[in-house]
Amino acid sequence: MVLALTRRSLGGIAVAALGSRFPALAAEDELLAGARREGQLVWYTTLVVGQIVRPLIERFEQKYPGVKVSFVAAPWQETALRIANEGRASQPRGDLFDGGITFYPLHAAGLVEPYVVRAAAGYPADFKDPGGLWTANIIQPSSPAVNTDAVRRADIPKTYEDLLHPRWKGRMAWPDTPSAGGPPGFIGNILMSMGQEPGMAFLEKLAKQQIANVPSNQRVVLDQNISGQYPLVLQIYNYHAAISAAQGAPVEWLKLDPTIVSFGSLSLVKNSPHPNAARLFVEFSLSEEGQGIYANAGYVPVHPNVPSKIPGLRPDDGKYAATILSPGLFNERQAEWTAIYRRLFT
Repeated sequence: MVLALTRRSLGGIAVAALGSRFPALAAEDELLAGARREGQLVWYTTLVVGQIVRPLIERFEQKYPGVKVSFVAAPWQETALRIANEGRASQPRGDLFDGGITFYPLHAAGLVEPYVVRAAAGYPADFKDPGGLWTANIIQPSSPAVNTDAVRRADIPKTYEDLLHPRWKGRMAWPDTPSAGGPPGFIGNILMSMGQEPGMAFLEKLAKQQIANVPSNQRVVLDQNISGQYPLVLQIYNYHAAISAAQGAPVEWLKLDPTIVSFGSLSLVKNSPHPNAARLFVEFSLSEEGQGIYANAGYVPVHPNVPSKIPGLRPDDGKYAATILSPGLFNERQAEWTAIYRRLFT
């Protein structure tokens, strides 16, 4: 009798559990059906095409035959301008875009469509907008790096104050990009972690170290570090350094306290021509499977269940203190931090 009751009880629980999945399953089926009716989507991307864009598209099209993905690759400024021009003409061509800072001018123009991504339900709160306006797709820790052939182990900086040592004068470089991963983000981190007055005092001293402004991106600056042109560089992405070190390059990224962590994100274009296909692609990109493709390509994934290809890159598994510099915070303070950069360092 007890056994029979237990079976009925378990059966009821199973039916209830399955019933709780019905709305989600129905929504997934409806999304897939809509995507197949549309048959395509257009992705405006700032990411490296060969490294991640093509592998992600290839797997998506294998998984969802009948839904083709086209892409347009450009820096975030060009991407934002393209979407804004299309929006003003009421002729949107793109369906989604990436790049954290890309979001803000487009949101201000009313060109972003909210969508709460089911695949990102377990993401940390810092990495998704509660209203679904954006969701992080990659984490980008920015750190200094040293050429281990050119710098003695005893001389490797352990704190930001160590950057003020006379040995580094004229021997440091960073990218001139005006982003969270560039000098403005570094300046913001210093001011937020040290406080305004002590932080400004530190930055004024650092400016006397004659940091070279390289007119390019983080990867180019790191390559110059590896080649020995600059023994110490600031504001490179730690995963770039880790990948190069794994390939035998004489480079090591540094965990100064706190390390800056910014991130890229995905958002949907308002009134886009293929909204269901775009949502399906976002769900795939932010799922464990999609994030695994990011990780395999060397990026730092956001999904808590997907580890980095090289351990220790995220604050949680690398055990380092971090300043989470969200696109929203950077957007609010960008003008202030960029002005300090231009006044002190250019």
